[in-house]
Amino acid sequence: MEAELYLDYNTPYHRLDARTKIIVFLCIFVGVLMFQDPRWLIPTFLLVLAQLLVSRSAKNLQRIRYVLLVMSISSIVLWNFFASGVTPLFWVFEVESMYYALGRTILIFSIVTMGVILISTTRNEELIMGMIKMGLPYRVGFAISTSLRLVPTVATSLATISQAQRSRGLDLESGNVLERVKKFLPLLVPVFLSTIRNTNIFGMALESRGFGAREDRTYYLQMQMTKADWAVLAFFFLYVAISIWLNVMGYGKIVGLVRF
Repeated sequence: MEAELYLDYNTPYHRLDARTKIIVFLCIFVGVLMFQDPRWLIPTFLLVLAQLLVSRSAKNLQRIRYVLLVMSISSIVLWNFFASGVTPLFWVFEVESMYYALGRTILIFSIVTMGVILISTTRNEELIMGMIKMGLPYRVGFAISTSLRLVPTVATSLATISQAQRSRGLDLESGNVLERVKKFLPLLVPVFLSTIRNTNIFGMALESRGFGAREDRTYYLQMQMTKADWAVLAFFFLYVAISIWLNVMGYGKIVGLVRF
C-alpha cells in the first residue's frame, strides 16, 4: 500500500517554489467563488485540469475517485434542496437550482483537485517551509507538518494490522459495504492505540531535545523564487483580478436563483 502522497517526478510544476504553489491554490479558491453559473466555471476547471496533467498528479486523484464520486452525486442532489428558481425542471428541481448545484460541484471538484496537486508536487518539509516563509509561526507549521506525517503512518499501520488479521483468517472482502465496514471497525482500536503511543513517544523526544527553547531558528532547507515562479504568480494574479472584475460587473450569476 502506498501511503505517501508525494509523487517524485521532475515536472515543471514540481520545480516551482512551494510558496508559488500555495498562492496558486489560493488564487483558484478565490476564482471559483466568484461565479455561480457552471458555464463561467468551465475556464477555471480547464485550468485546474491543465495543472493536473502538467504535474502528473492524476494518480493520486484516482486514489480518491470513489470519494469524489460520492461528493459529486451528493452535491448535485442536495444543493437543489437549498436553492430554488423560477423555471420548473422536474419534481422539486428547477433549472436555476440545477445550474447552481452543477456550479457548486465544479467548485468542490476544482478545490479538491488543487489540494491533491499541491500535496502531490510538494514535499512535506517544503510545504511547511513555504508557509513559514509566508509568515506562519514555526510552532504552527511544525504542528501541521506533524499532522501531515501522521496520515501515511496511520494508513501504513492500518494496512499492516489488516494483513495480520487476514493471515489469521479474518475475511475483510466478502459481504456488502456495511458488513465490510463493520469488519474494519475493530481494527481501528489497535490503530488508534498505536498512534497515541507513537505520539506520546514523539512528544517526549521533542522535550528531550529542547523544542521551543530558542525563538530564533535556522533552517537547513533554503528556498528561492525563480523567474518561472514570478511568471506563474503574475498569470494567476491576473486571473484573480479578472475574476473579481467580472463578478463586480455582474457576470457569472444565475438569474432567478433563490438561496436559503
